Formats: sequence, structure tokens, C-alpha cells
Amino acid sequence: SSGWGDWLWGHSREHHRGCSLPWQSVFAPEQSNGALCCREWGGGSAGGIALQGAEGAAMGQRCPFLPLTPFLPTGAPCLSFDVVPDPLGQELGRFPLSLRLCAGTQAETAQANRLLVMKMHNLHRTGAGAAGAESSDSDEDEEEEKKPQLELAMIPHYGGINRVRVTQLSETQVAAVWSEKGQVEIYDLRRPLVAISDPQAMATFLREEQAKIKPLFSFAGHMTEGFAMDWSPMVPGRLVTGDSKKNIHLWSPKADGTWQVDQRPFTAHTASVEDLQWSPTEATVFASCSADGSIRVWDVRAAPGRACMLTASQAHASDVNVISWNRHEPFLLSGGDDGALRIWDLRLFQTGTSVATFKQHTAPVTSVQWHPTDGGVFAAAGADDQVTQWDLAVERDQEGEGESEDDPALASIPPQLLFVHQGETDIKELHWHPQCPGVLITTALSGFTVFRTISV
Repeated sequence: SSGWGDWLWGHSREHHRGCSLPWQSVFAPEQSNGALCCREWGGGSAGGIALQGAEGAAMGQRCPFLPLTPFLPTGAPCLSFDVVPDPLGQELGRFPLSLRLCAGTQAETAQANRLLVMKMHNLHRTGAGAAGAESSDSDEDEEEEKKPQLELAMIPHYGGINRVRVTQLSETQVAAVWSEKGQVEIYDLRRPLVAISDPQAMATFLREEQAKIKPLFSFAGHMTEGFAMDWSPMVPGRLVTGDSKKNIHLWSPKADGTWQVDQRPFTAHTASVEDLQWSPTEATVFASCSADGSIRVWDVRAAPGRACMLTASQAHASDVNVISWNRHEPFLLSGGDDGALRIWDLRLFQTGTSVATFKQHTAPVTSVQWHPTDGGVFAAAGADDQVTQWDLAVERDQEGEGESEDDPALASIPPQLLFVHQGETDIKELHWHPQCPGVLITTALSGFTVFRTISV
């Protein structure tokens, strides 16, 4: 099996390398009013605790979780994944849950890597209230019926996969894959998606199709590896990709099912491009962040040399690792090597000053994402092995001021911090599920974890 220490690409960003940092708790179990909600699986544990007494839970109350067995079929961890929306409907919140993911491995050898298309299903609620919510019968047969199930289709891929992003083109789900070999490839996911939903199709896929799947299109013009990539939510098939040598390329879909990649890169950054995000409301605008400490906003209607319209040159004290663009408000969320989370009001972006800063993570922030339907809620993951959940609408309860002053541990916690999830190792990426309300998915050395808190 592969170890996390094999993630050494010579890239500037420490949180890409899978460095092992000391586990530090923002809110240790002994400081809370209740125990962490921990469930053992895959040789490890994960759990979380409500911090601010969100609706339906007192501070320190146990929270419901959906445990999954970490599944690393190639013996290699997945640095990146994306949710593949389910065609059955817009909201799939009833138990047992079912979800589909596309992920890429980082194996010890280039030829051992796979693009994974998976279906996790029969996911039941666990933790406080689970028995009352579903059944009080705990006999072995029922427990067996409630075991999580996983169907997996694997596509061979030469080289470790740095990032995966999925989009829908017409009726087809496709995945963009950033390879450590310095190229970006587009894969048609139709055959593996059919395979994970039909046992007969899976048998055919394994027997005849698996090794034959090749990229629809590939681009090697970056000349080096990268991690930054995003599909446009406004223009189907439009893509931007950024590499470790500061270059960003724009992809435009063509009628023949391929892409035209502009050979003229956007080059205002002076170091590695770490993340990219398209505007959810303006079809020609995207944002980027970099190891040069800056965040930039671009308009593709201008020539690449003049396309940078707005710049926060010192957005963080060091590398800006990740960004997320709010779908409902003119806010950009960023996370950096300094452990800080910053909120940027794009109407005030030219001032170069964020409107809010949260310094709760004690190591580099590795992933951030706004909630898909609640414009004030976001989640973040860090190299301190924590996932934090935040709500900007929460203010400190004046009646509880005295209690907070008496307990320094409580006084240091921002009122917007609702929840901390702990117990994973080297968390690399998180995503909200757009169709399962409140469900968060993470990938880490310890595997994939799915959980839903009481807070949203």
C-alpha cells in the first residue's frame, strides 16, 4: 500500500505535499460540555462537536454522522474528488443516503493510478438520536442491512492525479483531470456511471471497457504540473486551468466535442497558481489565488495581458491556497498557509482589505467551500486535521457573555464557528453535496468521510 509521504512533487505548496503536522484541537473534548461523537472505522476515528449551541443542539452536544469505511482500492490516497450530481432529483436528503463521486489517486508508481467513479449508498444516520429516528431494534440482521455499500469503476491513468473537477455537457458528465505529468485531460464518465448502477453493466465494464477508456481531449501546453482548475457554471464546457509556473489557460468548447485552448496564458501572478473560481453570475469573470500571496479577478473578454481587473496583492501573509466564490452574495472566501480564513466583499475588493478574518486553524488551510444554498455558511479544512463549519449570520449571545468571560476557552471561540470535525489525518479536500442538505464529504489519508451536522 502507498503512504502519504509519497506525495512529493517538488511543488511549492506545503499542504499539497501531505506533510504531517501535530494534531492540535481548537476545542478539546475536556473543554466541552459533552463528549466528541466518535465512531471507529478503518482503524481510525472521526467525530465532531457543536460549539455555539446552534438551533437544535446545546454546546457540546453529540451530532449525527454518516460513517463510511475509508475505501482505497489501489492502496493510494485521493488528493482530490468532486461530487457527481444524481439525475434522480435536486434534493436527496432522506435516509438512507446515496451519492456519487469522481476521484483521482496518488499511487507510488505512475502506472498504478486510477480515476475512480464511485457510488456510496445505504448510508444510514448514526450517533445521538439515530436509533429513535430509524429503529430501536439493534439485532445483527438489521445492523448488517445498514452497512454502507460502495460500487466502484476504475479507469487506468498514467500519473498521479492532482485535481478532479466534474461538469455536465448536454446529458453527459465529464471530468477534467490535472495530472502530475503536466497535462490536463477530459474524460467521458458515461460508461463508468452506468457500471456503478447496474451489476450487469459493471461486469461488461470490467471485462471489455475499463482499459479502453481514453481521454476525450488532453492539453500538454502547461509544460509543468498544476492544481488549479474550475469549470464555468455559466458557460457549459468553459474551463480555466492554472499551473505551478504562474500560467493560466482558458479552454473554450468546440462544436466537434473538443476544446480550443488559448495558447496565450494569463500571467500576472509571480508564483504558482493555487486555485481558480469562476464567478457564479458573470460568464466572463474568474478569480485566482497564488503562492505569491495575492488574489486576482480577471475578465476573459480582454486580451490575457490586460485581463487582470482587480488585485489584492497581500491577501494573506504567505501562500493563498484555496478560494471559493459565494453563489448568493458578492463574497469570495480564501484560505492560506497562514491558517487564516478571509472573507472578501468584491464591491470593496480594490481596498485590498478583507471584511472578516478568522484565525482558528493552526496550520495551512487546504480546502474551503461556501454552502450551495445558504449564502452565510461555509466549511474549511486544514493541515491541523480539522474541518470547521461557520455561519456568518451568527452573533454572540449577550446573555451568554458572562459564561464566556468565565471560561477562556469559550471566550476565544468566534461566535460564527458552529462546529469542528476531528479525527481524520491529512485532510486534503472537502465538498458540500449539492443535493443532500448539509452533507459534507472529505478526502484524507484516512479515506473518505461523509457526515451531516445538526447546524445546517
